Amino acid sequence: MKQQNDRLRKWIEQKHVGIPELFFRYYKKLGISDEDAMLLLHLIAFHSENIHFPTPNDLAERMHFSVEEISEKLGRLVKKGIIEITSGVDANGKLYEKITLFPLWERILDLIDLQTMNQEEENQKKEEGEIFTLFEQEFGRLLSPMEIETISSWLDQDNHSPAIIREALKEAVLAGKLSLRYIDRILFEWKKKNIRTIQQVEKQREQFAKQSSPSIPPKPFTTDHHKKVPFYNWLDERE
Repeated sequence: MKQQNDRLRKWIEQKHVGIPELFFRYYKKLGISDEDAMLLLHLIAFHSENIHFPTPNDLAERMHFSVEEISEKLGRLVKKGIIEITSGVDANGKLYEKITLFPLWERILDLIDLQTMNQEEENQKKEEGEIFTLFEQEFGRLLSPMEIETISSWLDQDNHSPAIIREALKEAVLAGKLSLRYIDRILFEWKKKNIRTIQQVEKQREQFAKQSSPSIPPKPFTTDHHKKVPFYNWLDERE
């Protein structure tokens, strides 16, 4: 229960979204009818009043449903895993029961996590597709089947992110060594040094810049025409 509570509180604090907004945004996606949604809202209201086990009679006083109808709806929500009735013993040794809404919040957060994951996967596929287009722009021609296979292996087998491949291509263009072999060597060295983010790449460049003087003005790169960096001959690097 504490883990559920902490997860919900953390999500709300990070997103600055209140519980009612979460509920209204997602209850339909969870298959909750408008009538059941109204019942859940009344449960939320009772909880805000520190009444954690409102009876069907309590709920019927605030709704246009009979006690029997409310009992039936509560039972259905329990079976669907939307609410849960728990019991325990308080500090005075008195037995108590309460209706908890944490299953509802867990279902909503799981739905949000799934949507986020799907969006990230969609963005990843889009970035991967753009990588091939970027290579064709820099090469000034269509990629050969062998070149496409090589770039695909960087993504699928070596698990390089599109952003890192993009930076390796940038490094090759700036060095005037536009070849997949040169780019592959860059990626190999970065992986060996556990360089996996753009921030780490920038740090690597800064460290190299401190140890060398500026070279011949570099060839412009498609996505960054202004930044100039010293060149590191990756093909001369030895394992």
